[in-house]
Amino acid sequence: MTERAVLLWIHGGGWRARAEEDGAALASLGLRVVEATYRFSHQARWPAQLDDIREAARAARTGADDLRLLVGGDSAGGMLALQLALRGVDRPGDVAGVLAYWAPVDPLDPEQRRGRAPGDDPWADLLGHPPAAGDPATTDATVATHLGSGVPVLLVQGRDDVAVPAAQSIELTARLLAAGHPVHLWLTDGGHALDLDRPDLRAVAAAFLDSVLPAVAGD
Repeated sequence: MTERAVLLWIHGGGWRARAEEDGAALASLGLRVVEATYRFSHQARWPAQLDDIREAARAARTGADDLRLLVGGDSAGGMLALQLALRGVDRPGDVAGVLAYWAPVDPLDPEQRRGRAPGDDPWADLLGHPPAAGDPATTDATVATHLGSGVPVLLVQGRDDVAVPAAQSIELTARLLAAGHPVHLWLTDGGHALDLDRPDLRAVAAAFLDSVLPAVAGD
């Protein structure tokens, strides 16, 4: 299959470790998948992770052979992918689209915080302190504070996800639409860390790509 775009894939793992998902399943949709790395929360606090993936995106774009740049990720990597796409690598709008799978997007979500053991809050590790309303770092890490660039967004979420409550993706969808972003939301059966090669997940990713990438002759 002809390559349609470069996908910078950002792994999950609670910003603490590297999850197994590498985005390779999306290569069969015509994407050249390039993996990004970033410092974990015990190595550096937010927004160092955004700085790291911006550098990875610049490197991926340099080697893209004129292909458009997409960004994607799962779980904590999905949050970073949304941050990068919505805010831009160098300027807002310089990413063609974002594929975010079961991404935590709201550090103040009480349902998500209730689902964690006492003292186990990945957001607190990322920020260096517990999230709080009015706190600049908390505000900056909240995805919905960076809307308006018009970048197309795919959100995929399991209805039974305990680690990242599905309501986060539903609420973000409404806010993205209100801000003028084209949005695909796929709310499906299952919990956290679903198989990207699952037929329904493949189908929704393919439909999203068809909506944001120009058709390639012969495909």
